[in-house]
Amino acid sequence: MTVTAREALARLQEGNRRFVSDERKLDVRASHTRREALADGQQPYAIVLGCSDSRVPAEVVFDQGLGDLFVIRVGGNIVAPSQIGSVEFAADRFGTRLVVVLGHSQCGVVLATLQELQAPDPTHSRNLRSIVDRVRPSVEGLLKTNLVNDPEALVREAVRANVRVSANQLRHGSDVLERLIDQDGLQVVGAEYSLESGVVNFFDGVYGG
Repeated sequence: MTVTAREALARLQEGNRRFVSDERKLDVRASHTRREALADGQQPYAIVLGCSDSRVPAEVVFDQGLGDLFVIRVGGNIVAPSQIGSVEFAADRFGTRLVVVLGHSQCGVVLATLQELQAPDPTHSRNLRSIVDRVRPSVEGLLKTNLVNDPEALVREAVRANVRVSANQLRHGSDVLERLIDQDGLQVVGAEYSLESGVVNFFDGVYGG
């Protein structure tokens, strides 16, 4: 039975509540019995495109176990063809109906992008620059606002802007995902994890089924 986007979001929110209050059930969901039960297939109920930051493992912050989440991690939770393809694969193959783009406070890639825009560093490798260049369009406009006078607020808003842009790229950058959104109840939402509190705040609600 397919888990709806609304049901999936509720599970993630409840799991994060357990994580924050230190009432985790992760050990049960990661047992050898659970592993054996999943050997022949998987049915993840949510897809998470998150940052590679070692402090933000999706399964932990949402208190989920083996087989629950289809997780794609990349620096800055950017959207490139390989990430889109991975989301398409899980949504189409497994019928997963919720995609979460998960950013986090003090994201190093976002910080690096802001620094690059303000003081370009010629020593960046071509590969690192390719990540920075994908974040750049979502944050460069913020440098033309009064946020430049408040570095903490600038980073906070840049992280959120980057998440929103990535979510929109998934919503509108794939024929497969657009079809699933229009016809099959797929929903893409943005969220931010707080390194300080452990709380995940979702930017977008999930409506309907």
